[in-house]
Amino acid sequence: MNHGAPIQTLEIYGFDLHFNMSNILMTTIAATIVFLIAVLATRTLALRPTGMQNFMEWLVDFAKGIISSTMDYKTGGRFLALALTLLMYVFVSNMLGLPFAIIVGEEHNLWWKSPTADPVITLSLAAMVVALTHYYGIKLKGVKEYGKDFFKPMSFLFPLKIIEEFANTLTLGLRLYGNIFAGEILLGLLAGLAVTGYETGILSGVLGTLAAFIPMLVWQAFSIFVGTIQAFIFTMLTMVYMAHKVSHDH
Repeated sequence: MNHGAPIQTLEIYGFDLHFNMSNILMTTIAATIVFLIAVLATRTLALRPTGMQNFMEWLVDFAKGIISSTMDYKTGGRFLALALTLLMYVFVSNMLGLPFAIIVGEEHNLWWKSPTADPVITLSLAAMVVALTHYYGIKLKGVKEYGKDFFKPMSFLFPLKIIEEFANTLTLGLRLYGNIFAGEILLGLLAGLAVTGYETGILSGVLGTLAAFIPMLVWQAFSIFVGTIQAFIFTMLTMVYMAHKVSHDH
C-alpha cells in the first residue's frame, strides 16, 4: 500500500508549515466518536444501568482495574479520566482503518485510515503521556523530591534515567504504530491480490470469491483483536509510567 499523504502547506512569516490533512481529519473523527459515545452513554443515568450506560460503567470499572494494578487507587484515582479517555480513543483510532480505505486523486492520497497507523500521531500521544507523568510527579512530590528520584538508587545512574525517558517515549509510540500499520498493510495486500486475481481471471466464481475474501475477513478479525490489545497495552503502560513518577514506593 504505497499511497501518498494529502499535505497542505501554509506559509507563516517565511516558514512553510506542512499539515497532513488525513491525520487532522481522522483524529478529529476519532475524537468525535469517543465524545458521542460518552455523551450518549451518560445522557440519562439510572440506578439500574442498561444498554449504553451499562457498557460505559463496564469501561470505567475496567479502567479502574488497570489503575489499581499499577498503583494505590487513592493516588491513582485522579487519573481515571485519563485512562478511560486513552482506552477509548486509542481503540476507536485503531478500528477506523479496518472497514475500508478512501484513496483520492491521481496521486493516490490516502484519506481514510487509522490515525494510529501514522508514527506522528502515536509518538505525539506517547510524548504527551510522558510529559504528563513528569507534570504529575512534580505536582504530587514537589520539585526537590521528584528530582531526587533520578539519582536513585545510585547517583551514577542519572544518565541512564534520562535515556530511559526517551526510550519510553519511542517504545510506547512505535509499538502502537507498528502493530496498526502492519495490519493495514497486510489488508491492503490481500485486497490487491483479490483485485488482481479477478482482473487476470485467476479467481472466478463462488470458490474464487471465497478464496479472495475469507483471508481478508480472518485478518480483519485478527486486526480487531490486535487493535483492542494495543489500546489496553498503551493505557496500561501509561499508568505504569505514571505510577513510577507519583508513587513514593517506586
